[in-house]
Amino acid sequence: MGWTEPSGLDDLLIEAVFSAGAHIGTVYVLDDTRQVLQMEATMGLPASIARTWARVRTTECAPISMAVRERRLIWLRDRVALARDFPAAALALPYDFAMAFAPLRSGGAVWGGFVLGWPTGGEAELTPGRARVIDDVCARMGRLLRRAGEQGRPVVPGPMPRILDQVHAAGPGQPAGLTALTCLNCLPEGYCHLDAQARVTLVTARAAEILAVDPSEMLGERLCKALPWLDDPLYEDYYRAAIVSHRVTRFTARHPDGRYLALECFPSVPGVTLRITPAAARETPAGETGERPSLIGLHEMLHLATCLAQAVTAQDVVDLVADHVLPVTGAQALAILSWESGRMRVVASRGYTQEGIDTFNGRPVVHAVPWVPGYQWDRPSFYGTWQEFRRTFPTAVRVDGMSAFALLPLSAAGQSIGTCVLGYEHPHRFGDEERAMYNALGGLIAQAFERAWLYDNKHQLAESLQARLLPRDLPEIPGLELAARYVPTTPGMDIGGDFYDVIRLGDTTAAAVIGDVQGHDMTAAALMGQVRTAIRATATTTATCGEVLAHANRLMAELAPDRFTSCLYLKLDLHARTLCLASAGHPPPLLSSPGAPARILDEAQGLLLGIDPCAEYATVELPLPPGSVLALYTDGLVEQPGLDIGEAIADLAARFVPDRDRPLHDLADALVQPASQHQRADDTAVLLLRL
Repeated sequence: MGWTEPSGLDDLLIEAVFSAGAHIGTVYVLDDTRQVLQMEATMGLPASIARTWARVRTTECAPISMAVRERRLIWLRDRVALARDFPAAALALPYDFAMAFAPLRSGGAVWGGFVLGWPTGGEAELTPGRARVIDDVCARMGRLLRRAGEQGRPVVPGPMPRILDQVHAAGPGQPAGLTALTCLNCLPEGYCHLDAQARVTLVTARAAEILAVDPSEMLGERLCKALPWLDDPLYEDYYRAAIVSHRVTRFTARHPDGRYLALECFPSVPGVTLRITPAAARETPAGETGERPSLIGLHEMLHLATCLAQAVTAQDVVDLVADHVLPVTGAQALAILSWESGRMRVVASRGYTQEGIDTFNGRPVVHAVPWVPGYQWDRPSFYGTWQEFRRTFPTAVRVDGMSAFALLPLSAAGQSIGTCVLGYEHPHRFGDEERAMYNALGGLIAQAFERAWLYDNKHQLAESLQARLLPRDLPEIPGLELAARYVPTTPGMDIGGDFYDVIRLGDTTAAAVIGDVQGHDMTAAALMGQVRTAIRATATTTATCGEVLAHANRLMAELAPDRFTSCLYLKLDLHARTLCLASAGHPPPLLSSPGAPARILDEAQGLLLGIDPCAEYATVELPLPPGSVLALYTDGLVEQPGLDIGEAIADLAARFVPDRDRPLHDLADALVQPASQHQRADDTAVLLLRL
């Protein structure tokens, strides 16, 4: 440590814990970058939890980060409040406690953060007296840290936080220890005391007898090391819960000799006292059968939180939550509801029938009756029976016979964006652990759904824009068969700028165009529409193919000088059976004539549109025998990671063998099928023309 005498902070921390009637206290110090809060010392927290929260970035969505970042006190009266406002933190601390988080300020600057914790219940209130203690201690700690920095001896926390123990356990050789041990040895139960780091500091003779162990083998050792058969995360969580929640916890474990032992954890400051008694064999050991312990739910939720961070669509969110939560909770159905213009809509679901969803969609928003006690629209609500649900929502319609519900409101930036509904086929009693889990789950779903909701709206808008800019139907031209396919990018990718069009110029003449605007966003889709419109307008004039592209090139240079577009434009004279084409950096078309292999028409090459406003484009004229088939496509059809584009086009030409008796639509489907079966980072357009 840079400052070798941190006892001043320690004294203030201990003073604050006792003065405020708390059982947990923690001091954080800002590092040199002022971007990370490092835990300097803590009292009342198990070492495993202290290590988890030893370093917290000021940008994180954590209570201590927000208190320091916003320079204000944050009060969380219970784990429900923690789960609602900080769901990720609630997953890592699934215990009952109330906490206050405050910045350490002095001289107009923030130097760190301070945390106090209390047991929940009637005493979990931020009284004026407690607020005064926090203000006073934070000011004194802030001044102490500021002076240390000004004197060139800043407090620099070590790699691990210091665990303070203000009540030093008396050794059995001291008179007080002997007296205490003598008293406890008279009791029929066994007792052990563990310090804040779960080290054994006292063992009674009866405890040693029940545990079948020599006391000397336990003293000074962590309990899980002294008794390896208790080295299980389930048992350790009961110890942590007693420390953090400051409540008695109980569990049953099986001794290696087959006996069942009942263990009760009585919290003290710091550490716990274990009461050990024999248990009846019929009592269920934790973790074997019966109700699933909360720690398993914690691990499931941590895994779910990681998965939800990668969810892209609302259905992704529902599928992930359903996979992780429905088997644990016993719920049968899950849906996310939203509303538009006062009408409800099922955004995504699992377990509900399509008939039930269709019945629900479009109904007016269901409102709770105003006189229902305790109902709050922005907090989770639970209904064990259909009758309970109808008392709160009289106009609700029963869907698929569900009988019990958990409603988790989803909000973003203080505004409601939807509701997550979990349905049970039979009446269900929601216990405290389950309600707390749903509170944390609601916060996780809200964060994931907000991202998915924004993505879905953006993607749908871009897709709608692109679909409207592409031709709905291809024109009917005597002597010319047409087919087109468009394959969008894989969901999760951005929208593309591929486009195609066929223009009827006369009874025996037609033009076709295909192109790809650089980028995968709404700007690309909008530019695609402008380029297509410009080409269609110029195509009806007497301009050559090269002149049409030159006009589009000048337009692109003016509209979007930072965007490029590849484009292929051609004219067909069905009477003279000739083809004229010009290309602006676009993949060359393929021509398949009867009795001959497919040919790559790469004679016409030019700059991409938008690079040089003065660029010129050559026009190439070719014969077009009857029965010939032309294939126009974008690079999404041929580009593959690690494969040369020239080789990919050659492979496409090798398998481009049209059958005169095969409909052109079938051939188009066959060409795009490989692209539609894999993850696609680019969209694909294909346009086929047959004389």
